[in-house]
Amino acid sequence: MIKKGIGRQIVLHYFIVVFVTLFMVEVIFAFALRTYYYQTIENHMSNHATRTSDYFQKFVKLYAERDPDYFTEMLRTFELDNTELMILNRKGEVKASSTQFQAEKAIQTSDVPQAVAGGIGKWVGRQSTGEWVMAVSTPLQIRGENRYIVRYVTSLEDVNAKLMNLTLLSVGVGSAVLALVTLFSIGLANSIVKPINNIRAVSAQMAKGKFDARIKGNYKFELGELASTLNYMAEEIVRSNQIKDDFISSISHELRTPLTGIKGWSETLTSGGFDPEETKIGMQIISKETERLIGLVEEMLDFSKLQQNEMKLVIGRVNLKELLQETMLNVWAKAEQKQIQLKLDDRTERPVIIIGDGNRLKQVFLNLVDNAVKFSNENSWIHLIISLKDSSTALVQVVDSGIGISEEHLRKVSDRFFQVNHNRGGTGLGLAISKQLVELHKGEMQIHSELGAGTTVSVTLPLMEMVGEAESEAAIPENVTDSETTEYDPQGRERMSEDE
Repeated sequence: MIKKGIGRQIVLHYFIVVFVTLFMVEVIFAFALRTYYYQTIENHMSNHATRTSDYFQKFVKLYAERDPDYFTEMLRTFELDNTELMILNRKGEVKASSTQFQAEKAIQTSDVPQAVAGGIGKWVGRQSTGEWVMAVSTPLQIRGENRYIVRYVTSLEDVNAKLMNLTLLSVGVGSAVLALVTLFSIGLANSIVKPINNIRAVSAQMAKGKFDARIKGNYKFELGELASTLNYMAEEIVRSNQIKDDFISSISHELRTPLTGIKGWSETLTSGGFDPEETKIGMQIISKETERLIGLVEEMLDFSKLQQNEMKLVIGRVNLKELLQETMLNVWAKAEQKQIQLKLDDRTERPVIIIGDGNRLKQVFLNLVDNAVKFSNENSWIHLIISLKDSSTALVQVVDSGIGISEEHLRKVSDRFFQVNHNRGGTGLGLAISKQLVELHKGEMQIHSELGAGTTVSVTLPLMEMVGEAESEAAIPENVTDSETTEYDPQGRERMSEDE
């Protein structure tokens, strides 16, 4: 007995469909077979009855002159095997019969009135003896008048017996087919239910927090995809939990460091006895650590807003070149400490204007350039390149000659909380936030890197328009060509030079 569930439903539906189909086929087959046999017998008797009637209508005078009881010749000439030939009058009374049997009553079956009316009558039914018979009657005209009826009668018992045997045989074949289909459906149901039960059991373990459980087995088609998806989900949950734990550990350290500095200098300054210079240094440290702490909190708040789709952009016209120049000025001091050369390369010939939130886009590029500085060695370089990808898209590339990213880490570097090197600090949210901010501006961010050779971060943003020529000329200083390079050296001096 199959337990309740999808297995029973599969078997039941298969059984019902096949049973109904076989039943309909059996009924149609039995009806067609019976019709074929009965029609064949009817046609055979009808043809003989018609020929008999036609023959004696032509030669009735000759026979009447030679033998007044000319029905005797008709019975002798046209009788059929296993068939009774009868001559009836219009009232259905038997005038002659090939079996010499004289009926006590007139025959009133439906074939007789049809023959009296001039047509060929047919009747199938039981005789008084209980035997199934078929009768075919046709009129016999004498001198243009339907005076007699030629009636053939044959038993259907043998035919019905053969039809019953064929029907029983077809029922047996149908039952065998139904049994095979039922066995097949049970096997099919088990092939589906067993994997589902296995998947359900493992899913129940996952629901209880046992994410190390895995679905084993090489399942095919949708079940295989479902098993792979659940296994992948469990792996991602384990990975996310690990990332979360690492993030908590990292952010705890990141928060504790500025708080420790603030608390230490606060207590020190409170105790008094310091000269103004030492007090100034302490206050500067407190201010710096406070800004750092605010930055960490804002970063987490931005990420939370992005995850909840609550980030609101202040849309306006943004000049990409000016935005990148401001970005370079903001990170100049940090780059100077490592003797890193910053260079802005504008290859567009005209100012590139986009529609977006200037502060958020500046946050994106600050994060990208800050990461480039953080992961570059001393005396290296970082280039910011502005170009046009096509007539409707601007391309900004942040290229560095830093330590690069391995192929393994490159696939995860934009994931939330992921950090290539935990010792360098940070929350692991910067690139994730930057990517989402770019996508909010209908853009795209891609990272290409090679370990030990540097990293290129490409940001594409849709253009609002290319500024007209007059506006372009007004926006560019007189001593600068349309295609220019802005370079910041480690000493903080800004200089302009033409592209080579």
